[in-house]
Amino acid sequence: MVDKRRSKYVGGSEGAPPLPPPGGYHGARRIAAGLDAAAGLGRASGPSATGPVTYTAPGTTAGRRSANAIGLVAIVVTALFVLVLLLMMGAGGTDALYGPSMLVLQLVILGLIVWALLTPRGRTLGSIALATTLVFNVATVGAMGALRSAATHAYDGTKSEEQQHAAAYPGMKDVANHDVLAQSSLEQVQRQGDELMSDLRQRITAEYGYTWVESGERDISPERNGYGGESMLRNYTSTSWTTEQPIHDNARKREIRLIIEQVLAEQGMYALWELNGSQSGISDDMLAKLYGSANVERQHTWEWYSDNYPEPLRFYADFYDLSKDATGEFRTQRQAISDQTGEPLEGLQFTIYARQLLSESDRAEFEERLKDYPGF
Repeated sequence: MVDKRRSKYVGGSEGAPPLPPPGGYHGARRIAAGLDAAAGLGRASGPSATGPVTYTAPGTTAGRRSANAIGLVAIVVTALFVLVLLLMMGAGGTDALYGPSMLVLQLVILGLIVWALLTPRGRTLGSIALATTLVFNVATVGAMGALRSAATHAYDGTKSEEQQHAAAYPGMKDVANHDVLAQSSLEQVQRQGDELMSDLRQRITAEYGYTWVESGERDISPERNGYGGESMLRNYTSTSWTTEQPIHDNARKREIRLIIEQVLAEQGMYALWELNGSQSGISDDMLAKLYGSANVERQHTWEWYSDNYPEPLRFYADFYDLSKDATGEFRTQRQAISDQTGEPLEGLQFTIYARQLLSESDRAEFEERLKDYPGF
């Protein structure tokens, strides 16, 4: 039996609420939130819940489209700027990289990147542009260009024709070319140095029985001409000859000095100059730092020098004595050198050094090129 009081609510689905009247309830409006928002739908618009409803896709507004364009412009402009920087560096225009125009342009591009970062759609491209700018900018590319120019001496990108002409000068600034042509050649200095060290070894061996070890390699390197270019003159360093036996007795060292000065005199060279002593003019603090002590008797290194001025040959004789090494630091230094060159840790060592040398094979070309530099 049906309860008459409830019968009007019983329909096809018992317990369901009644259907809304035709046209919907008065003032009803569909809300964009709720199920529509959960389903990923945009804001709904329409006259009523039962009328036509229009959804707007999220993120399609005109403002966001322009933000994406800003990010694209930022990344393109940054890439072009980086390309210009690298081309200028490759051309040797290091000075131009630090010019006011490049700095102002860098700031403008940085402002554009910041603008892109402040927009939602342009943030990704702006971040890429910012990362690129942090790696390649006026400061970093300029520094790389400066290092490259210093290593290769490629400064032609910013030189005038006069400067480029001076950079090709075959001689050296403040060095008289007639002196270069009048002095011994590179090959002559090599022969003189080899003969001098050979005579010294024979005399000292005959007197004391020492044997010798040759170490290092001959080094012949170009000189700079003082105008930003490379000279035809050369810098020469001989191999070194060192006794295999250590020499700890200071009296023996002074005896050997007399033999060395006899040979030097026969070769037309000056007497030895004591670099580790008071006659060098070096302060006591510096003597202690360089030679282990200001007192010659306790020094681990005795260093003597001679030359044949105005000829270019320079002669060095060094005594290395580890028995005078009070701290052990000098032994560590000598060990590192010995590992590199193969020379003994201690003993008497000879070396020849000379600068501003012209090779015999370059003499004709040197004189010919000098004709283009009157007044240099």
